[in-house]
Amino acid sequence: MPSIAFAAMPTFDAEVLWSGGADAYGRQPETMISDGPGHPCRHCLHNIKAGEELFVLAYRPFPELQPYAETGPIFLHKMPCKRYEAEEVLPPMLASSRDFIVRGYGNNDRIVYGTGAVTPTGDIPAYAAALLGRPDIAYVHVRSARNNCYQCRIDKVETPALADAGAFI
Repeated sequence: MPSIAFAAMPTFDAEVLWSGGADAYGRQPETMISDGPGHPCRHCLHNIKAGEELFVLAYRPFPELQPYAETGPIFLHKMPCKRYEAEEVLPPMLASSRDFIVRGYGNNDRIVYGTGAVTPTGDIPAYAAALLGRPDIAYVHVRSARNNCYQCRIDKVETPALADAGAFI
C-alpha cells in the first residue's frame, strides 16, 4: 500500500481570500464568529475556536470547471493561519466526527465511481491508501458524511525507486 499525505487548501487559495479576493462564486466571503468546534478551517485543518472570526465561502477544490467539480461551503480563519504540515497524520479537525465520505478521483479530476464510502474516521488512512494503490485513482477527497462539504485532500506519497542492485557491487 502506498504512503499517504493529507493536504490542506493551498496557501495561494487562502491568501487570495485573506487579501480581499472573491470565492468560487465571485462573491466576497461572509464573516462570522465561531461558536465552537463545528467550524473546521480548511487551511490549518484545526477547528476554529469559539469567539474567533472566520470566513464562510464557496470553494471549488478542482483546477477548472467541469461537471464533477463540486463547489460548496467551507470555513477559513479570517486571520491568516499556518497551513497544515503534518501530512502523514490524521488532521485534528477530522477528530470532530465519527465518519466521513472518502472518495477517489482520476487524473481527469472526475469521481471514480464506486470509490465513495462513508468511512469511520480511524479507518480513513487505510481506505485512502487502498484507493491510492489503484492505477485509476490520482487523489482522494475527505468530505463531510452529513453535508458532503469538502474537508481535505489525500495524495499518494511517491517513494524513490530502489537503485539498480548492480550499483551496490
